[in-house]
Amino acid sequence: MSTPTQDLTNLSGDVKSSWHRFLDVFEPMRPELYRYCRYLTRSPWAAEDLAQDTLARAFVTLGTLFHEVPNPRGWLFRMASNLWIDRARRSRHEEARVLEPHMPPAPQVDAREPREAAGTLFVQLSPQERAAVVLKDVFGLSLEEIADALSTTVGAVKAALHRGRGRLADPEDASSRTVAPGVLDAFCDAFNARDLDRLTALLLDNAVVEIVGVVTEYGTEAPADPRTGSFAGTLAPITYDERGGVPPELLEGYLATSPWCSVHAYRDTHLLLFWYEHVDGPKVRTVMTVDVEGDSILRVRNYFFTPDVIREVCEELQVPYRVNGYRYWPTRH
Repeated sequence: MSTPTQDLTNLSGDVKSSWHRFLDVFEPMRPELYRYCRYLTRSPWAAEDLAQDTLARAFVTLGTLFHEVPNPRGWLFRMASNLWIDRARRSRHEEARVLEPHMPPAPQVDAREPREAAGTLFVQLSPQERAAVVLKDVFGLSLEEIADALSTTVGAVKAALHRGRGRLADPEDASSRTVAPGVLDAFCDAFNARDLDRLTALLLDNAVVEIVGVVTEYGTEAPADPRTGSFAGTLAPITYDERGGVPPELLEGYLATSPWCSVHAYRDTHLLLFWYEHVDGPKVRTVMTVDVEGDSILRVRNYFFTPDVIREVCEELQVPYRVNGYRYWPTRH
């Protein structure tokens, strides 16, 4: 008779295998999904979060469908649209609850959208208006496809397009820089010294360390595990073998050496860049965001397997970079 622990282990393996097969199918759509999410959201981090959540929602939903998905691209857009619209409405409702009775909320503007989004869409558009304009003017969907993606009618889409296009405005310039927390410098010093103990000592006991889309670790011990830990893995050179890694075609020119870390200002925050040596010089292959609580680290997010985020951040910072693809497991043939 199997035990609950054995059943859970078997289930975990089955789910992971199914998740990998799902991503194998949907990986070609990832750049376009990220691009759509980026137009809806106000930062690359929020866009990647929305893209990851969209894929997770699609994976769960796929297991409950009794019919084929006729248009996977439109289906993903629909998932992303519904998630974002729900979140935007909840956020606005929560903001409205804390405002004074007669004090309208001030529109918030992101003054540093990527160059790709030259026609930036701002938050004075309703969620449905913004999604409709993006799907029509950026991705060229038909009115019928937009109606399906937004779970509405063609007439409602036409109205949303008319209102949304009429309410677009130029961005305001509002730049501010914050001072980098000292814990980021301490992290870089420990990382560049290859001191795993000092790295983990910076973490709070309830810290969360994540390789986005791949693994989430809790506490201080898991990141340092020499076999599976994210900190231990980041300190090591990039590899590829039968278990996976970064495909050889994406490692062309890479010198198999350990990376080094630096702190960089980015928009109104700071982040960590990780530089890897190549035959034509050092290049960034991952970025990390760090949430700080006092002199300790509460959360780390490593964007190693998110090429869209790496590309956008590094191009905005004007630093050389290489991407690593979306997955660590080998492609199935």
